Amino acid sequence: MTARSTLRTARSRTARRPALAATALLSAFLLAACSSDVPQDTPGAPSGSSGSGDAQETDAAETEFFEEDEYQRQLALAQETPEGPADRPWEQMLSPELVSTEEYAADTADGVHLCFSNAGVFNPWRQVGLTTMEAEVAQHEEITDFTVLDAEGQDDKQISDIQDLSNRDCDLLIVSPNTTATLTPAIEDACTRLPVVVFDRGVTTDCPVTFIHPVGGYAYGAAAADFLVDEVEPGGSVLALRISPGVDVLEHRWAAAERALEEGGLDVVGVEFTEGDPATTKSIVTDAIQRNGGIDGVWMDSGATAVAAIEAFEDAGEDVPPITGEDQRDFLEAWRDGGLTAIAPGYPTFQWRTPVIAALRILAGEEVPSEWVLPQPVITEENRDDYLTGDMPPLHYGLCGCEDLPGYPQDWGGQ
Repeated sequence: MTARSTLRTARSRTARRPALAATALLSAFLLAACSSDVPQDTPGAPSGSSGSGDAQETDAAETEFFEEDEYQRQLALAQETPEGPADRPWEQMLSPELVSTEEYAADTADGVHLCFSNAGVFNPWRQVGLTTMEAEVAQHEEITDFTVLDAEGQDDKQISDIQDLSNRDCDLLIVSPNTTATLTPAIEDACTRLPVVVFDRGVTTDCPVTFIHPVGGYAYGAAAADFLVDEVEPGGSVLALRISPGVDVLEHRWAAAERALEEGGLDVVGVEFTEGDPATTKSIVTDAIQRNGGIDGVWMDSGATAVAAIEAFEDAGEDVPPITGEDQRDFLEAWRDGGLTAIAPGYPTFQWRTPVIAALRILAGEEVPSEWVLPQPVITEENRDDYLTGDMPPLHYGLCGCEDLPGYPQDWGGQ
């Protein structure tokens, strides 16, 4: 994907090259830290490894990021039945508080020009997401222009991108911020010029018309930990594999999991940072097996290296214990083919469809939620095979909600 992509007619985009060839996904995976590289207040959160110093750093991060009220809210939201069409989770809402958008209603007789400032496409999750968003755009004939600027994971570039787009003839600006605090002033400035929709990653201002996101990290972490509490005998050993400290939603995932594992009577024998690297993951798991004489369960705050963890047990001649992963294709296949005991909490890529839908509703003057909370499905043994349809590449994400979109499966790298 080039830094700038301008589409002059939505329908012409069906001829795009496949966006997610397996080889490109694999290359991106090796550079990625986690599925979404979720929001953080400083770019490039520090990586780490196990040890007393890291334990102190993690404790400090939990104190900084953990909010009891939000924790309880997310656990409650995860149990709610969403409003909206049952077969279109990207249009569903949890406990929505609708706001008027009449002030943004526009004459769209000559077409709609949507603009998107993207944090980047620096990992497979974001590549799947952008392809899904572009395909959603292609469904709407009224969208005649769709301008995308790619910040390439750089705050300074995204600030410049937002300023650029704010001064064009965009009818509405969609933003997925690279980081939280640093991008907030640029988004606040953009809000004075045109309606803004923020999704995936948040900012510390309520000026966007809506903020779109799944339930959140606490719900993700708790779902995975509760599964291990059910599957592992009390007193069993659990290895926690994390990406890096200091990233808010990852801290939320671990804070919720740590509480559930402790309350469930499980023994966390290691909290290790993998940096999202498969080789590092295998080494950590191998060392933990040797050090503890085996491991009874594995909890992960992101499933990108789940297959590497599985391979470590297999290489050691050990049965793979109950393990948590994500909706990445290679993990779902390893789970199915190996008859594993597993679960995959999701951070769904179908959320990339929602900003386009929200934008059109806003420009039509229709109500939208001030905070559009999407459902956050959990893949279990019972529904896993529903997400293994088609011949898709290893790093495809099953919760893309893209199967009904034009160009599927080829544009996602499938056959």
